[in-house]
Amino acid sequence: MNKMTILELLEFILEGISLIKRRCKGMKTADNFLFNEEALDKFEASIMRLQTVGEALKNIEKRDEKFLLQVANKEYWSEIIRMRDLISHHYADIQADIIFAICKEELEELEQNIQKLKEILI
Repeated sequence: MNKMTILELLEFILEGISLIKRRCKGMKTADNFLFNEEALDKFEASIMRLQTVGEALKNIEKRDEKFLLQVANKEYWSEIIRMRDLISHHYADIQADIIFAICKEELEELEQNIQKLKEILI
């Protein structure tokens, strides 16, 4: 992932968001993630995609500290990157309700912010 351009990383993030949204479609509660093996697979796949989104943002931040700040403050981006760290280092502690809340309440704003960043580059 280090050799990708910022634009490629933004596209990668948008693809990840799209996949997470598709996997979470129809989920009404966090418990839906734990209903059966197929639902659990969607839960774990969503977690891994969230991790890759955070990793891509971390790479963008390393390349150009100020780029992300054009559409949101440092705390906003840091929270997403910290989620990546949590997933990477404390996977067993992740709770379905947190992932569900991210999927249902945070992805739209993130997608819009990534689109804005992409428009800045194009």
